[in-house]
Amino acid sequence: MHHEENYVVRKASLEDIELLQKLGRQTFHETFRDSNTPENLNKYLEENFNFRQLTKELNKQGSEFFIAWQGDAPVGYLKINTGEAQLEFKKADEMEIERIYVLKAFWGKFAGQHLLDFALSLGRKQNLHKVWLGVWEKNFRALRFYEKNGFLPFSSHDFIVGDDVQTDILMQLTLK
Repeated sequence: MHHEENYVVRKASLEDIELLQKLGRQTFHETFRDSNTPENLNKYLEENFNFRQLTKELNKQGSEFFIAWQGDAPVGYLKINTGEAQLEFKKADEMEIERIYVLKAFWGKFAGQHLLDFALSLGRKQNLHKVWLGVWEKNFRALRFYEKNGFLPFSSHDFIVGDDVQTDILMQLTLK
């Protein structure tokens, strides 16, 4: 049974910073707690979800955050980067999906799919050629999700969680 119609995606602003902080921390923790030490997880969360860092990211030209809602409940979020805001490559006709995270209670309930579809439609509206992203090589659930959506691996890079250097598989999708 599809529940997509229950989700509404809205652009996040500075007023949403505490909510983004909470969503960001909780979803990252739920996704990776079984595969990282608590020390490394906490260090990553402190560095990436503090007030100053999130304010900087929300204000950055070319970066946008969106929150998925089911009624009054926030269920996940998306961060996209275009132009110079992209972490790598920085091609004008490409978009990076830096983060799609959904609360564990909504895994398998199409919330992630809804956010991805939303991101891809934004890319198409902007006539972008490609969408790319990085997925941790051991996050098999996410790798399957993106493969199912037509993303193909093309490279890899390092991703640091605390003092653990991990490998992200870079995947891309050509927009029709």
